[in-house]
Parts: sequence; structure tokens; C-alpha cells
Amino acid sequence: MELRKRILDYMENKASRPVSEEDIAEGLQLNNEDLIQLFTILDELEQEGCIVRNRNDLYGLPRLMNLVIGRLAMNSKGFGFIIPSDAAEQEQGDVFVPAPQLNSAMNNDRVIARLNDTAADGRSREGEIVRILEHANRQIVGTFEKSVSFGFVTPDDSKLKQDIFVHRRNFNGAAVGTKVIVEITKWAHKGHNPEGKIIKVLGKTDDPGIDILSVIYQYDLPLDFPETVKTASAKIPLTIKESDCKNRRDRRNFPIVTIDGDDAKDLDDGVYATKKTNGNFLLGVYIADVSHYVQENSPLDLEARRRGTSVYLVDRVIPMLPTRLSNGICSLNAGEDRLSMAAEMEINTEGTVISYEIFPTVIHVARRLTYNIVNKILVDKDDHFIADNGDILPLLHTLRELRGILRQRRVKRGSIDFNIPEIKVVLNKKGLPISLLKRSGSLGESIIEECMLVANETVAEHMTMKKTPFIYRIHEQPDSEKIKTLNELLSTFNLYINKNSKTGLIEPKSIQHVLNEVAGKPEERIISAIALRTMQQARYSADNAGHFGLAAKFYTHFTSPIRRYPDLIVHRLLSELLPTGKISTARTEQLKKVLPEIALNASTRERVAADAERDTVDMKKIEYMAQFVNAEFTGVISGVTAFGLFVELDNGVEGLVHVSSMANDYYEYAENQYALIGQRTNKVYRIGDQVTVILMRADIKERIIDFILKDNGIYNQLNIKQKNHQKNPKKNTTKNKKQQPTIANPSSKHSHNTPLQHAKRNRRKKDKRKNPAVAKKQVGKH
Repeated sequence: MELRKRILDYMENKASRPVSEEDIAEGLQLNNEDLIQLFTILDELEQEGCIVRNRNDLYGLPRLMNLVIGRLAMNSKGFGFIIPSDAAEQEQGDVFVPAPQLNSAMNNDRVIARLNDTAADGRSREGEIVRILEHANRQIVGTFEKSVSFGFVTPDDSKLKQDIFVHRRNFNGAAVGTKVIVEITKWAHKGHNPEGKIIKVLGKTDDPGIDILSVIYQYDLPLDFPETVKTASAKIPLTIKESDCKNRRDRRNFPIVTIDGDDAKDLDDGVYATKKTNGNFLLGVYIADVSHYVQENSPLDLEARRRGTSVYLVDRVIPMLPTRLSNGICSLNAGEDRLSMAAEMEINTEGTVISYEIFPTVIHVARRLTYNIVNKILVDKDDHFIADNGDILPLLHTLRELRGILRQRRVKRGSIDFNIPEIKVVLNKKGLPISLLKRSGSLGESIIEECMLVANETVAEHMTMKKTPFIYRIHEQPDSEKIKTLNELLSTFNLYINKNSKTGLIEPKSIQHVLNEVAGKPEERIISAIALRTMQQARYSADNAGHFGLAAKFYTHFTSPIRRYPDLIVHRLLSELLPTGKISTARTEQLKKVLPEIALNASTRERVAADAERDTVDMKKIEYMAQFVNAEFTGVISGVTAFGLFVELDNGVEGLVHVSSMANDYYEYAENQYALIGQRTNKVYRIGDQVTVILMRADIKERIIDFILKDNGIYNQLNIKQKNHQKNPKKNTTKNKKQQPTIANPSSKHSHNTPLQHAKRNRRKKDKRKNPAVAKKQVGKH
């Protein structure tokens, strides 16, 4: 047994208290060679969070010391949650950390927290951060401001709550109001803000393109490939050779088609389907064989592993692989021979895969189709598109029939479908948003989705049966506390999500049943929204835990190796396994060590990409809405908090109605009812309710959209007072010689110049003169 395992085994099973290095050496009877390694291994275990060293230099196991080690996930409201690193701790849930207990830790830091007594109201575990193991935010993007003797950078990331102070000598040419990158030189401690130096000035905050560039730097996304990767990419041929086709089945005679979005350039999946004489279907899913070109541990492979995924920002794609591969030799471009990995499945009329084969192929895509073209043919019955694609009409009709069968099978087993539309921001050539398009799933997209899902399941089950190390795409059981909260809401509608009486687990069909019951009813929005929030995040894992949302026992990502690193790994493992049906013992042991790390990194990079994509879309949404300030909209309450209502418009834009603007009553937050309730009027604003709002602010810099309720907003109340004053001018007697504030109508272009607003500005200026700290705060975020 290697020394690392021996140390952990000793501390787990033999040490009854925190122990010293001498205790460990004596307990394990270490020889001189082992003693040399001991201190290095202890340092590594401590850094990884497997053990903790206390102030007396004694080592112990975190869980026996009332400690939890994990990654801090901050909330923009100032508190955080620790996501435990240890699998056993993960089962007990995240650890809530109130703002005063963060002790200078920042978002994504690896920390040690001491657990406190659980709150009496049944809230999840609570803790206090006692040590930071690893700082995550060494470079931060933000806006630079300065006073007489120092400067400071306010982070763009709302989860980073502390400004970074910058000494004059470290301004490096940054001007007030510019977007910069600051490098931390001194971490925050004992109430002092972190300090840093400006290492790059990106430009003025309102310069074209600076908004997206800021997000790219904020998430540390790569703008270019290293020279070693470019050199390796340049050596990849642009066409396949006959020698590449050796030991591959030739499927160039199959009329394979790709079906993607109009603007897609990295085409990594093709499909073919036909009916067999026995009434079953033959479905072929053909995926670009990226693993043929990206060899393990090559510069291309290491860079792809680091990136984890392609990132699809609102105005560009940051690819996982160089364009020569992603849009070239690996892309299944029509009219070109391409290498692929195939999953050909015989599927019966019940949607069951009764036999399959997985093998390397060479293909020749017959037609590059788009979702729009498929919908024009199969849904709109457009004569023009039908005539142009007459040769592949039988294939398309077969795919549509098979799609219905596969979908019905998924629905029957309980697969959950939330039907959430996607919002696409359309930009002009200057990068300015000109429209917001809501895209719901179409038939063309559903055909491809069902084909890819069944291929992913088939490959995952195949590798599970082979008992070989693998990467799965897993989706775990919903959080039990969240299900309990959801059931409290459902009880008002005589609905309930039950656990399986034998396993004690929630079944996905139970949730889908509830969604079916409320479909088309007024409560559909609220229940769908809360049900979605009970779900865990899907992730990659070396252990198969099934996919809850899809109600699938076996699931992986096999179908997008151009843009997702786990898919590339799946192809590589298939290529190793297929020739002989097994993998060597030495290779198996190696994979057991590296696959968990690869899965964790891929999951992390996926979330970074999703956050960056969402941020750029949200920024452009706000920029688009800025032209509609003072306009009236109909929306739905999408969230309720103690400080107000979140309202989502039909175009996907979400903004806040702050409770302070709700002028007709005092409102209390009813958490279990997802509502704000007026104390006097009993007026209820509940998630899912439709409301009419007026857009008051769309602040691109602060990334904020503020609404007021049309029938219960501060402007509404002030307008009533103004109208009453105009009707009864005698009430404005000479006894009160102060000028009455003139409140402009929200539709006025000059509402910011009213006497009331002027008075407020003067008061703020007065506050700044009295307290310089206020002046600093006014420059930063709310």
C-alpha cells in the first residue's frame, strides 16, 4: 500500500485524536525512505483538504474536528455556501455561511469552515470560515476610480463584494472610469480590503466591445491558443487519406444528414434512419472522430482539457479546439469524407434498443440541413423546400416517426420536460442589440435531440456492461429540503410529490405527473419555476449515478466531441476498447486515477462557460431595454424575496420591483407561499402572477433592471398627489411658501430634472462632503 493511503488509513482507523508527525511515523513504523516523503505527503493532504493541521501542529480528519472543507460559492446578496469536497459531506448538503462569518474569503476560494449549531428553523448546516486554503481570484476585472491619494477597483462580478485598493504607484496609467484588470498583491484580512496593482487597461466602460471583453477577462476565458497548440494544429491535414480509413467501416453510401442551427459551423453529429423489413428501425448516429486527431497528452489535448468546453458568448464562440479542427477536418461538412464514430441501433416500435453496434467509420454527409429547413418540410409542408429535398424526404419522414416513438418512451418512463424557451439576442454589425427572439423547441430540434439521447444512453450502458473506467453524465436526486418546500406549495393545489415506498427516493415521473396536472392552468408558471429550482445541477462523474431528469439508468455525453472534452474522452475510451473488447490492467488503474479529476474539471469549466454565456446575454438584454425606459410592459412574477419581486417579461428580460416602491402598504415576505402580502390591504403578489410594470431603469454599467408596478408604484402615488393638488389649488396656501415638488409623468423624457430629483441630488452632495466614505460608496455597486 502506498504511503499516502497508509497515512489516511492510520488516521481513519487507528488515531483516536489529532496526531503529530512523530505519532504517524511511529504508528506506521516508517523507514528512512518513507520519512523523507512523509512531510511532503502531509503537506499535499492538507492542501487537498483530506486532513487539517491545527494551531498545535497536530493533524486530524476534518469531519472529526467539526470542520468542513470545500469551495465557497458566494451569493450577490453577501452570504455564501460551502460546497464540500468530501463525498460523505456532500450527502449532508452545503454549508451556509452568513456575511459576518466569511472572514475575508472570496467567491470560489477553497476554505475550511467550523460548523455551528444548526438553525432552529430547520435551515441547512451553518458555519464560519476559519482558514483559506486556496485563493481563486488572483486577477479581477472591474471599474477603476480614485481619490486624492489612492485608487480602488469595483469588481464587475457581483459575487465579489470587496473593492480592491490600489496605491498611486500601481495605477499604471489607468484613468477614472476605465475598465481594468487588477492583480491582487495583498489579500484581505481583519477587515482590511485586498490590495492590488493595475496590470491591464481594457478601455473606457462605454467603448464598443468592452462589455463582452470584460466578461471574457472576468471568467479568464482564453482569447487565443498557445503557439504550441497552433503549431500542432497546423500539422493536421485538411482532408482524410485512404490510410485513415483502414479498419473502419465504410458508410459513405448512406445518405447521412446533419441538422443544426442556421449559424452553426462546428457540425459534429450526423444521422441516418430507415425502416427494416421486420418493422423495426435502424438508426445510425455518426459523430466526428476527434480522438483520431487529438492524441492523449498532446498540446491539442492538454489545451482542450484545460478549456473543458467551447464557450458560446452572445457575439462570438471561444472554441475548445482550433478552427482548423472545429470548423474544418473534424466538422461533418456536407460533400466531404469524414472520420466518425458510429452508434447504429435497431429500435423496435416501443422505442427499445434491441441490438446495437459501436464502431469507427468513414462517412460522406449528403446534405447539410437546418432546423428551419426541416420544419419547413415536415411542419409547414412548404412546396419549395420539399422540391429542393425530394431525394431525402423518406429519410426525414422516418426520422420524424422514430422521434415520436423515442419521445413517447422517455415520457412513459418519467423523463422530466420543463419546456423552457431560449432567448437569442440579435446583434447588428456594431455589436448592438436590435431584437430579442424567444426560441422554443421545434420538431427539427426534437428529432436531433431524441437521436442523440438514445445514442448517449446506448454508449453509456455498453461501457457499464464492460466494467471499464468511464465518464458519465449524471443528474442526482433533488434536494430533500427543497422537495419538502415544494410539497408545501403543492398542497394548496391538492398535489404532492411522493417518494417510492420501497426505495424512499423521489421518482422523476412523480414530478412530471405534477407538471402534467398543472399544464395550461394559472398555477403552471409558479409550480414549474419552483420544481425546476429543486433540481440538482447535472455534472460529469467517473461513477454512474444515473440521470434523474431523463429517468435514465445510464447516460453519458458521446455526441459533441468538437465542443465538449468529456465527449472526446468517451471516444478515446471507445477507441481503446473496441479492437479487443478490454483495456489492460495498468491502463485501467491509470484511468481510475485521472478520470475523476477530468470529470471534476469538465464540470467546473462547464459552469464557468454557462455563467459567462448568461452574463453576456443579460448585458445585451439590458442594453436593448435601455431604449424603453418609462415604457409599460406585461410580465410574470418569476421570483419573490423579502426585498421585492422579480418580474420576467415575455421577451425573457427579468427585472426587480423593489419593495420600497410598493407604496400602498407595508409588505411582508411569506416565504412558504412565495409571496409578498400587504399588512393592511392583504394584497398578495405571488410567484406566477401576471402584473403590469413600468421600466424605470436599465443600467448597463450596474447590470440592473428596475421596474415599478403600474397599479402600486411610487410614481403612481406621487402622480395621484400631484393631480389632487392641481384639482384643489387653494390647498397650497401662503402659509406654506415652500414650492411643492413637481412630479413628472413616467413617460416624460425629463423626469430626472424635477425639483424633487434636484433636491435629492443636493442632499447626496451634502452627504458626500460630510462623509468621504459615502463618496466612495456612491461610485461602486449597490
